[in-house]
Amino acid sequence: MELRLHGLTVVTDGRALVRDLSLDVPSGGVVGLVGPNGSGKSTALRCVYRALRPSSGTVRVDGDDLLGLPLRRSAQLIAAMTQDGAVDLDFTVEEVVALGRAPHLRGNAALGPRERALCEATMDRLGIRHLATRGVLSLSGGERQRVLLARALTQEPHILVLDEPTNHLDVRHQVELLSFLRGADFTVLVVLHDLNLAAAACDRIGVLSEGRLVASGSPKDVLTTDLVREVFGVEAEVVTHPGSGDPQLLYSLVPPAS
Repeated sequence: MELRLHGLTVVTDGRALVRDLSLDVPSGGVVGLVGPNGSGKSTALRCVYRALRPSSGTVRVDGDDLLGLPLRRSAQLIAAMTQDGAVDLDFTVEEVVALGRAPHLRGNAALGPRERALCEATMDRLGIRHLATRGVLSLSGGERQRVLLARALTQEPHILVLDEPTNHLDVRHQVELLSFLRGADFTVLVVLHDLNLAAAACDRIGVLSEGRLVASGSPKDVLTTDLVREVFGVEAEVVTHPGSGDPQLLYSLVPPAS
């Protein structure tokens, strides 16, 4: 399922957080958004999972204007794992994961055999089945992150939106998550701060700066020394990963000359 952002602009309190953003995420593709803090990445994602209404522009899913779809339908198509996905009540892990089925159930309908099997399979996939009866407030940050991802996957989305999904994850689980995204059969739009992880996980990368898209393309085309210096204000040497061929950045601790 294709996701297309066209002319997306978000203005809050007279300040433009996102400016005329156009970005295509092809069906089955993994597209990453990168950029400095405050560049508009999370704001753009909020428009995609309908937590925020753009001031102008459109988000289209297979050509349909997202805002024209019923909320239940858009929740069946798009799942999100957000930075602020905190769980305030001490639900058990299996209860949180089961919430992913809410868009597909009517009223207070109980989970059927298929739904229960799906929840269990998703917990197995993310290595959290042993936590099923634990309260989420007792978990570490990384464990909770995997629970929230399991909830999103249990939604069976066509489009998965992820805002900093590797936060709190150790190296092993970062690699496992990004490997999973590369092999997934749905469309992915993901915000990442780590440019090396973005280069390894994404088919294409969009770079935001001050709310504007300043570069878009393959990781090899986008992640250049000049762009990293201009957008992020750091010096980096770009090398080729000996195994994958992906570009990887070696940062210098010496700040660029002013």
